[in-house]
Amino acid sequence: MKDPQLRAYAPFVGPFDPCPPVEIRTYLVPPQLFIPFQPMGWPQYSPAEALRVGTLWPALYSPYTPARSKGRKVDVDGT
Repeated sequence: MKDPQLRAYAPFVGPFDPCPPVEIRTYLVPPQLFIPFQPMGWPQYSPAEALRVGTLWPALYSPYTPARSKGRKVDVDGT
């Protein structure tokens, strides 16, 4: 399953770059960028669950995965 919050791009690699090239760079897009306003009657987490995940609304939940854990990966073609 593809993660809808994960995006990738291929940066320019110059012929005289002193460092080894990074072929694919990834970044996370926060979910609140796609929600223009908060509609009434949204489903909510319980208070205990909201404290655990960091938000009251499931639509705004974005799990944090450290880069070292390799939880989110992007294939070579950027998908």
